Amino acid sequence: MGGGARAAYQAGVLEGLAELLDQAGWPADRNPFPVVCGTSAGAINAAAYAAGCDDWAESIRRIAGLWRTVQPQDIYRVDLRGSLGNAAHWLGALLFGWLARTRPRSLFDNSPLRELLARVIDTERLGRCLDDGRLRALAITASSYTSGQHVTWYETRSALPPWYRTQRLAAPARIGIDHLLASSAIPFVFPAVPLPIDERHEFFGDGSMRQSAPISPAIHLGADRLVVIGAGRFETPARQSGPAGSQEHYPSLAQIAGHAMAGIFLDALSGDIERLSRVNRTLAALAPQADGAAGLRHIEPLVISPSQRLDTLAAPHVRELPRNIRVLLRLIGATDTRGAALSSYLLFVPGYTGRLVELGRADALARKDDVLRFFG
Repeated sequence: MGGGARAAYQAGVLEGLAELLDQAGWPADRNPFPVVCGTSAGAINAAAYAAGCDDWAESIRRIAGLWRTVQPQDIYRVDLRGSLGNAAHWLGALLFGWLARTRPRSLFDNSPLRELLARVIDTERLGRCLDDGRLRALAITASSYTSGQHVTWYETRSALPPWYRTQRLAAPARIGIDHLLASSAIPFVFPAVPLPIDERHEFFGDGSMRQSAPISPAIHLGADRLVVIGAGRFETPARQSGPAGSQEHYPSLAQIAGHAMAGIFLDALSGDIERLSRVNRTLAALAPQADGAAGLRHIEPLVISPSQRLDTLAAPHVRELPRNIRVLLRLIGATDTRGAALSSYLLFVPGYTGRLVELGRADALARKDDVLRFFG
């Protein structure tokens, strides 16, 4: 799944998995993840891994190294005009909309991200990995502002017919940089991207929006064992009581936006994992010959999610952002403790992303027995 800067955690988990597999003697030339699916910033991780899966361990090291050193200017413009200019455009449109010649598109200009993706993702190498059988499929998901549908583009070694479900569809495509930009276009924060679909053009935004079944593409593409890496905690923490858990002041715009982001990026995956577990329990209770009779099959999951709250880890690192970005976030209340949930998605600074990589690696290593059992 996605989560902006939170996706650094996923790189750490992959790094921990690679370390465990190497220790256990996993063949260096055998890609352990032949079907790779990603959404939002998770789509970038997925594509970066898939494009280098002919040397999968090195691909993981490169992804983790990138997240450890990423800077805000690698993702969005941080110069005065590029950062505050868009915010001023929004404010001007709100106050003097009748005078505005153009509509504001997003809070940030993410043109640097396009340049970064072009440097780190070799789409031709991705095609070679598919051709030589090291990779079976890559799937990237985005949400259409035009039609309201949820679209998964997939590139496979063998031809696979599209599939359709309520409010979502999948279509074959040669996956490129525009698909990744569309999938990771956080609503309001980054601009939508136009893409062709069924001989028409639609505008697409972050794939986590309206994603009711994030695990579904992997299953459609033939996976029956899934490593699922989240970008937030799935278990609900105990409810706080007393003064420590109370709030007297009205929530800031950032606090409300952070709550909305959690709904977009975390809830769907958590619900889909719970649904997958119920299906597995139901199939286990049925006769063996019933497995697959209703179009269902047992899917073995290995779910790894953060052992700590990522928004709590984000708060101390807000000061590492460029001053003009801090000013913008302070205006909406995203620099204090309760507003840090929003900052945690935008905090592309090495102090924070590096910490998330290390947390992901530690969480994977802590699951050593589960990992080795899962990979046989």
